[in-house]
Amino acid sequence: MGFLDALFGRTKPVKPDLDQLFGVPSAALTLEAAAGFLPTGLGSVCFAAVEGASFVQVEQQVRALLDADTERGGVPVEASKDGYGYSWLLARHTPQELPELVNDLHAVNSELEANGFGPQLLCSLVGFRNPEGQSLALVYLYKRGTFYPVCKQPGQEKRNNPLEIEISNLLKNDLRIEPDLSRWFPVWGAPGMEE
Repeated sequence: MGFLDALFGRTKPVKPDLDQLFGVPSAALTLEAAAGFLPTGLGSVCFAAVEGASFVQVEQQVRALLDADTERGGVPVEASKDGYGYSWLLARHTPQELPELVNDLHAVNSELEANGFGPQLLCSLVGFRNPEGQSLALVYLYKRGTFYPVCKQPGQEKRNNPLEIEISNLLKNDLRIEPDLSRWFPVWGAPGMEE
């Protein structure tokens, strides 16, 4: 970072650190003990689709990597597009298999990154729910290397901001929390957030 960058308040972009995803199982213990949220077994990766044969080939490799779990009794990965044109890959596990789910999410991100599609990666999320039916997603922002919680009011497309702040404070020792609240985007209808 140069003198002019410092003078004008420009900061160096944060390098993505996919290994931050491995902090989610520890954060899940904190969520359960302090707030009653349990993993749902659902997680997804969001990326901007790119036209072209090379991207289609990488997407097929990623799906094959995750679908390999079906041979061991798992559920195949599900691909979808949202209303904004972003692509999602949803991985399913039992709620007790959170480490395996995180491994799958890490593998998808790593495969896309290794094949030169890191700039298309947007976020990954892991779903949680409490006994009252409140859904929660821990969202990992690929380009920032940070997490933030999204808590949806049951039955509404309305966020529970006080609970999001409470959860972020609970998890600040487990995960790198995104400090810029304007980057805490809602992910309505994201695969893995609720079902």
